[in-house]
Amino acid sequence: MGILFTRMFSSLFGNKEARILVLGLDNAGKTTILYRLQMGEVVSTIPTIGFNVETVQYNNIKFQVWDLGGQTSIRPYWRCYFPNTQAIIYVVDSSDTDRLVVAREEFHAILEEEELRGAVALVFANKQDLPGALDDAAVTEALELHKIKNRQWAIFKASAIKGEGLFEGLDWLSNTLKSGGG
Repeated sequence: MGILFTRMFSSLFGNKEARILVLGLDNAGKTTILYRLQMGEVVSTIPTIGFNVETVQYNNIKFQVWDLGGQTSIRPYWRCYFPNTQAIIYVVDSSDTDRLVVAREEFHAILEEEELRGAVALVFANKQDLPGALDDAAVTEALELHKIKNRQWAIFKASAIKGEGLFEGLDWLSNTLKSGGG
């Protein structure tokens, strides 16, 4: 019965694949989020030099998720991964208020890229569990998300360590991609 239901469900909604980039400054929590989504647990990480790529199956969509290192020296290479990307997950350390201006500049530079013109943007205001973390409204303001007029976007408060907000964000992303965004 389970297999029959799965086949029926697949034929109704189709199995969609999506290529997603996880971007953000170094130490924002990108890799922790990736492995929390993929394995459902917190994995101790070291700074990503290069990239991690994993497949995450969620809501009948198979996400191919590319987690790219966020150090200053690595960011110029992000553009090598832009072609054929349906969505960007941009991760912000909500407690790192000193670097929100840099996070905003990098995010808006990404959005200007021609090869990402059709990609939807999901922002995780991560590290909500830390003292002094800005809420989603403050991060929205700091990143000037209100200036984004030419694509679908959403922001979710998240804590990768606690697992909060991540699946709400993925719900939005999968629904947006199913409805033709991206």
